[in-house]
Amino acid sequence: MNPEEALATATQFVLDQPLLALAIGGVLLGIVGAMLRGLSPMLGGFVRGLGNLSLVAALLLTIAQVARFGGDFDLAMPQIGIKKQTVEGEETRVEMSGDGHFWIRAEVNGVEQDFLVDTGATLTAIAPSTAEASRIEPPKVRRQIAMRTANGTVPAEIASIDELSFGNIVARDLDTVVAPGLGDQNVLGMNFLSRLESWRVERRTLILVPHHPQPTSET
Repeated sequence: MNPEEALATATQFVLDQPLLALAIGGVLLGIVGAMLRGLSPMLGGFVRGLGNLSLVAALLLTIAQVARFGGDFDLAMPQIGIKKQTVEGEETRVEMSGDGHFWIRAEVNGVEQDFLVDTGATLTAIAPSTAEASRIEPPKVRRQIAMRTANGTVPAEIASIDELSFGNIVARDLDTVVAPGLGDQNVLGMNFLSRLESWRVERRTLILVPHHPQPTSET
């Protein structure tokens, strides 16, 4: 690899990692600010202050992203601008987001929703707002469970998603947990992944292969 290709690869890697880019930008601003202070103390102090703010913002966002609700749910803040999944042959491919997680934009009963793929979650879980928007109602015979979160144990209800679809994949009658403790977060768990013919991760791409590929959707 020549120097130009190496530089392009490194630049693209940084751009794909927004928190890393923010931290590097903060460091560079701090260096530039220190250099400018000799020429213009006011301007140098201002630039250095921007650098410090960038570093603080990167730190706070990192803390927020690694915060966990506890239990089987490994949650993080969604990346701004979730990368669109693509279909290649019989595979749906999902690129890793800048936060190091895989995010899927799916339709739940025809309503578009975002999901974090979490192999540590036994069941798919959705926020109450998602359940309401997607017209998911608890069964007549309600099934409640206790879910552990960072704020303690909270009640959650087992419900069913009539249809969840994205790429060339459709899952019907999928059990889900409607969990107030998730806030506005949705999690795609192992009860969904186990329905696939196979799934794997290659480098920074999650590859999902359904048993019966569906016509390509627009999600």
